Amino acid sequence: MCGIVGYLGSKEAYPILINGLKRLEYRGYDSSGVAIYQESAIGLFKCKGKVADLEALTAGKMLAGNLGIAHTRWATHGEPNDVNSHPHTSNSGDLVLIHNGIIENYASLKEALSSRGYEFHSDTDTEVLVNLIEDVLSTENCLLEEAVRIALNQVVGAYAICVFSRKNDGQIVFAKMGSPLVVGLGEKEYFIASDATPFLDYTKKAVYLEDGEMGVVDLEHGFKVFRINDNQVVDPYVQQLKLDLAAIEKGGYEHFMLKEIYEQPKAIEDTYRGRLLPSQNMIKMAGIDEYLEKFTKAERILIVGCGTSWHAGLVGEYLFEDLARIPVEVEYASEFRYRNPIISNKDVVIAISQSGETADTLAAIKLAKKRGATIFGICNVVGSSIARETHAGAYTHAGPEIGVASTKAFTAQVTVLAMLALKLGRERGTIPTSKYQELLLELSKIPSKIQHMLGADSQISKISEAYADAPNFLYLGRGYNFPVALEGALKLKEISYIHAEGYPAAEMKHGPIALIDENMPVVVIAPKNGQYEKIVSNIQEVKARSGKVVAIVSEGDIDIKGMADFTIEVPDTLEAFTPLLTTIPLQLLSYHIAILRGCNVDQPRNLAKSVTVE
Repeated sequence: MCGIVGYLGSKEAYPILINGLKRLEYRGYDSSGVAIYQESAIGLFKCKGKVADLEALTAGKMLAGNLGIAHTRWATHGEPNDVNSHPHTSNSGDLVLIHNGIIENYASLKEALSSRGYEFHSDTDTEVLVNLIEDVLSTENCLLEEAVRIALNQVVGAYAICVFSRKNDGQIVFAKMGSPLVVGLGEKEYFIASDATPFLDYTKKAVYLEDGEMGVVDLEHGFKVFRINDNQVVDPYVQQLKLDLAAIEKGGYEHFMLKEIYEQPKAIEDTYRGRLLPSQNMIKMAGIDEYLEKFTKAERILIVGCGTSWHAGLVGEYLFEDLARIPVEVEYASEFRYRNPIISNKDVVIAISQSGETADTLAAIKLAKKRGATIFGICNVVGSSIARETHAGAYTHAGPEIGVASTKAFTAQVTVLAMLALKLGRERGTIPTSKYQELLLELSKIPSKIQHMLGADSQISKISEAYADAPNFLYLGRGYNFPVALEGALKLKEISYIHAEGYPAAEMKHGPIALIDENMPVVVIAPKNGQYEKIVSNIQEVKARSGKVVAIVSEGDIDIKGMADFTIEVPDTLEAFTPLLTTIPLQLLSYHIAILRGCNVDQPRNLAKSVTVE
């Protein structure tokens, strides 16, 4: 959840660290802090609030130095305040540490350290860890890297950490277990971060650490990686990053979220490029070919994900059952392993995560693997933990998504699921050839149809003005568009802080209809295909109770236009692909309402982009 960044080299560390924090702020923004080595001392500044608050705090302060670490926090242990902010120092003041993750056994460790005279000033598990390292350092009389290794062997939980000592000006020790960590290798300089974005200006050479690995960057001795459990040296794989620096900038848009909404035509096109081949009447996906027989003969597909990824999985359920005729269950990853699920080697598990680091999804994967299932990952970040943990998979190629509320991640994930369902349907013979060709061709047209739809942005902005002060929203959809109703409600909740619920339209009569009055906006997803007449009846039920209706309709619709207060048109498409279109106006509606309410759409309160704790 938190973002961490470290630097060691010949340049001034502070500007690099601050700019790195700004690029990592999507991971958490409850507080931030920086620590710089300064001639056997540590220049430490931290505060509640965003990186801009830290910049204000450090303005005019002496922060010269070529070694430093910095942190932006999403709070787990301890409320967001100055004291609980990272970095944390040991009792002696010799060690300083930043941490992303959760130390689950911190309470017992804290009790043991307290009995040995250690004092604690914060409510964090991180302060416990830095003092544990100091305790080992003093009792074992060893090097810092060894003290860190011994301490981590006593720790239960997830972590990505960086630590340095004021007694050593040329070294940073780092370690990873369950939280992402990458090392950037420059010319006689090193970068350590939660992802690669903080150092793209300086180097494209990177090493992604595996769970259970730690290492040292040292100006005198260079860079090394070794295993935490047995101290065995590891030969790390150095990747050449292909990330484009422009992809993580706003590019003239007011917010990352708006930029990413507008990037969806390209994101979908990039996701199916080289895979979707209508002219050759085929879908080519290298990630599935090796396990194609497992998929085609699977007794069941289990889809696991969280939040928006779970909603994409629900669309996947409709796609797989409709096109490939394989039974599907969609599970919240956060609940999956706690209910003792029935899993066998005849099951295929599809794990969906934008970041590829979602802790709950990783835990679900590990359980399913242990029980013999084949695991297929869908994620957006190359080299992420889920990409490494799965048997096979497919990247979405949506490009970096900085806005905390996912937009292009959803449509890219649905695109991958659509291609998988089509490929499996073809292999299993459950799609007639003519229908298969029609579906391939139509999927290839989706980017241009979304591009056309984005022209409705100004209209949606005006509609937003009517409902920006509404306390509640109801979203209704049927069939393929029921998951879209859930996703639309989630977007509104995430960035505008308006309570919203998504329902299957027919379920409205079984409870939610009691809420409907003249103050209740109801967003109805009603394209011309898929139970159209039924959803028209649902709209009439809402209007009979003075409800306000915003309807997402097919171009040229007349019937609903005459009933709804507002309509937003989407181009015609095949029913299976309607979620790729109908979700776009709901994203824009949420965005504009949030702007009118003065909300920070890119960094909504209490949220983080990558949820790396359970």
